[in-house]
Amino acid sequence: MAGLELTYSDEACWSALSDEELLKAMARFEGALARASASAGLLAHGHADVIERVCATAQFEALRIAREARGAGTLAVPFLEQLRRQVEAASPEAAAALHKGATTQDVVDSAVVLCMKAAAQRLLSLSQGTGNALAGLATKHAMTPCVARTLLQPALPVTFGWKAAVWLSGLARCHAAFRAASAATCVLQFGGPEGTLRSFGDKAEAVEAALARELGLAVPATPWHSTRDLVARVGCEAAMLAGAAGKIARDVSLLMQPEVGELSEPSVPGRGGSSSMAHKRNPSGSLLALEASMRTPGLAAILLGQLTPELDRGLGQWQSQWMTLRELLAAAGSALAAMQEVLQGLQVHPQAMHAHLQRAGSDAGARGGAGARMIERSLAAWQEALSAPGTSP
Repeated sequence: MAGLELTYSDEACWSALSDEELLKAMARFEGALARASASAGLLAHGHADVIERVCATAQFEALRIAREARGAGTLAVPFLEQLRRQVEAASPEAAAALHKGATTQDVVDSAVVLCMKAAAQRLLSLSQGTGNALAGLATKHAMTPCVARTLLQPALPVTFGWKAAVWLSGLARCHAAFRAASAATCVLQFGGPEGTLRSFGDKAEAVEAALARELGLAVPATPWHSTRDLVARVGCEAAMLAGAAGKIARDVSLLMQPEVGELSEPSVPGRGGSSSMAHKRNPSGSLLALEASMRTPGLAAILLGQLTPELDRGLGQWQSQWMTLRELLAAAGSALAAMQEVLQGLQVHPQAMHAHLQRAGSDAGARGGAGARMIERSLAAWQEALSAPGTSP
């Protein structure tokens, strides 16, 4: 059960990769495997019915599994012991067929993918909401003049709509890339003990195809248990999404300083207050996005460091990747959820923008021209990113 970590995590993303959901997904894999084996004539349909029924309602002691997994080196062994006892209570004969032909990595990796799929949908939904809010700001303030700042110093006039369009263009690229990466990761891991499905004989492809259909996953060219690029890629793209949100948060927090006063985060009871200074209004939404954008690169680096497992099943890489993914995707979700809320209620102060233009000697403002065309192109790129193929939000 989640606790204080939800301060800096999106609860829906965390829940999608929670202990309970992972164990439930592992049970779903075992039920689907029984059904797929029965469809290929390798298991009695009656036994498959029992396994599938028990898997759908199975209960697990997560803490006990964790403790016993320290000796086994994998969650799958104690998980299967608990599941097998529940199947045995319904049918000892069916219990003898549980997990037949599969290996520990098949059930763990496929379950992680199933959980990741739900978390990815949540991230894409948050990213879409954030982008739509940016698109609204870019359109509404296409002609609101403000000063550009380069190297933190006043430069030349632009519009706030152009600033929002620049933020949007970065998010659009990250949204499309994460969408593609998450879709590519939604593939079955199924190879059996050595990776060739030898245990299934000439029915291997039939069982594989049926299992993939049952789980709603694609069939890869080969099992990916010893090639971890899919996991690393989706993790890196999640970190990029957090970074896109962090960039916006950095700018909003700078422009929200009282000495600048061009923007304000929405005023919500209980948000942005100080424990000792009642007059303060802190950029707490931007804080959450910046926290995630600074933490996620290190988490992605863990996945990149696990790209070199030994030979045909690695030692110490894949076993804990679901934990890294959970923290990484939940952090990215935290960043996007925070910025979606900030941008949907962002207060823009044109008078302060005009005052800074005057102070910089550019009070004529910014008018149309290249900036307006760039806004249009950014809005078009956002619509293209939303329609790109991949996991739907």
